[in-house]
Amino acid sequence: MVMVTKVPPRPTPVRRALRPLLATGVAAGLAVGSLVVVPGTAQAEDEKSGGTTLTVAVSQSIDSLSPFLAQKLTSTSIHRLAYEYLTNYDPKDARTVPGLATAWTSSPDKLTWTYTIRKDSTWSDGQQATAEDAAWTFNKMMTDPDAATANGSFTANFAAVTAPDPQTLVIRLKKPQATMTALDVPIVPKHVWEKVTDFSKFNNDKTFPIVGNGPFVITDFKVDQYIKLKPNKKFWRGAPQFDELVFKYYKDGDAAVAALQKGEVSFVPNLTPAQAAALKTQKNIKVNDAPGRRFYALATNPGAKAQDGKTFGNGNKALLDPEVRKALFLAVDRTTLVDKVFQGHAVEGEGYIPPRFGSYFWKPETTQKRAYDPAGAEKVLDAAGYRKNAAGKRLGKDGRPLDLRILCHATDPNDKAVGKYLQEWWGKLGIGLKVECLDSVSDPWVKGDYDLAFDGWSVNPDPDYVLSIHTCGTLPATPKDSGATDNFICDKEFDGLYAQQAVEYDTAKRADLVKRMQSRLYDTGYMNIMAYPNALEAYRTDQIKSITTMPEAAGNLWGQDGYWSWWSAVPTDRAADSDGGSSTGVVIGIAAAVVVVVGLGVFLGLRRRSTADDRE
Repeated sequence: MVMVTKVPPRPTPVRRALRPLLATGVAAGLAVGSLVVVPGTAQAEDEKSGGTTLTVAVSQSIDSLSPFLAQKLTSTSIHRLAYEYLTNYDPKDARTVPGLATAWTSSPDKLTWTYTIRKDSTWSDGQQATAEDAAWTFNKMMTDPDAATANGSFTANFAAVTAPDPQTLVIRLKKPQATMTALDVPIVPKHVWEKVTDFSKFNNDKTFPIVGNGPFVITDFKVDQYIKLKPNKKFWRGAPQFDELVFKYYKDGDAAVAALQKGEVSFVPNLTPAQAAALKTQKNIKVNDAPGRRFYALATNPGAKAQDGKTFGNGNKALLDPEVRKALFLAVDRTTLVDKVFQGHAVEGEGYIPPRFGSYFWKPETTQKRAYDPAGAEKVLDAAGYRKNAAGKRLGKDGRPLDLRILCHATDPNDKAVGKYLQEWWGKLGIGLKVECLDSVSDPWVKGDYDLAFDGWSVNPDPDYVLSIHTCGTLPATPKDSGATDNFICDKEFDGLYAQQAVEYDTAKRADLVKRMQSRLYDTGYMNIMAYPNALEAYRTDQIKSITTMPEAAGNLWGQDGYWSWWSAVPTDRAADSDGGSSTGVVIGIAAAVVVVVGLGVFLGLRRRSTADDRE
């Protein structure tokens, strides 16, 4: 195992990364929201300005710069940089550490939580950040459904939130809540946001710089082009060392990798295996290959419906039959996908939580597991009454050929490669499959106009959020609304287990409940977790001298929980000036073993219909 780069002696850091280059065919890499850390057109601009720019290549569009609406990984990653949360996660082991709050206590009955708000956090416009800002943020989410769009699950159980003084925040609960030291909600400045009249439409993208209290300040944004940030000189941990951070949009992964090779960007995440192999031979480029915190899944449309009971969308009704879902999943060879598509840079999928997070990782029992069994899939369909006609086509209960559609992210080479395998495997069952690759799958997905879809989320240190998106309460209120649901799943047994884990403070008991939830999700067949991809990413060592991975021993740079990677990054030229001219690149620990994250939790996966890149 190689030595881990240490953060310079400055207050502590954490967070995330994405895609890339010249791979073809099945040698595809998972396309999650990618940001490219670019030192501008980097060095040329830096030489003129005398500053340093870190440019991150991203392949996912920003859905909103409003922390109340944003759910995609690129957006929430940027909000991690611009706003403090009450607590943060240690980059070493993901344990809870202070953020805007320096300490917290609960009443004996766990129904009242009191947070001490730090005195040394100021908004970038000079005003003091106080408990009143946090209280206003939470109260707005509690009283305005539009403000609860992205993170409403965290405040749904809140009874009252008050700020008796500038340094004291008090949250009173309706019942105990296990996520009180993991409230992943950006705290916004009341004096700015109280002027907003319609939280459903305000995207926070018209006036710059955007007022925040995180390590960076958002200074400029152009849709599907770039977002620029400057260091917050008043940040309580200390200002970042790069003079500018730029997330630059690349629709094409090969173009992003080419930009990295030319030195036009500093960092590219979510590389394909072929891209990673090619970059390993390049001078001044470091490839990081570490156990990932995402899962890559196949989701079926369970029948899109709203909380008012109305159904919508055009999903194939054959998928409402659990026997059809079972047969489809029996005809998916996960081992082949790991070997051929991910080329070994992934682990075969089973439960909802990746193995990197040992305390919540779940595997099906031998008698429960749906191993690759195409002959068994044929028998299941035959027994369920889905016979083949003379032409070998499987017929639905309506007598018509059983043909399905799957939503595919056009920017994700994995989706395309896996789609070809599914067409082959399911074709042998007599089932047709149309792979519909779109730049954005959001519109048909939200409308319920799909049969299956490639899905995936990043998992956070606490599993609550990624579990909550499969509860009945996250369905849209009406067919015209868009709820927080991932895939319209509504299962009473799953909901019951979710409610139990949400109030369970005993870590072992809660972990058992989370595993039971994964077991239930597995048995329903609505989600088929195919793989846990590694974090494959690369950066230029002649631009970035050192940077912190999470976990530090064998972790990722893109998509961390927190702001550690970009906050801790040291420019090579600046480091050279301060340490005698060394331009040696950082060495990041890439242990082959899976790191088990203990403590409150598992990294919750977040993803919402986009490239494999989504939320926290």
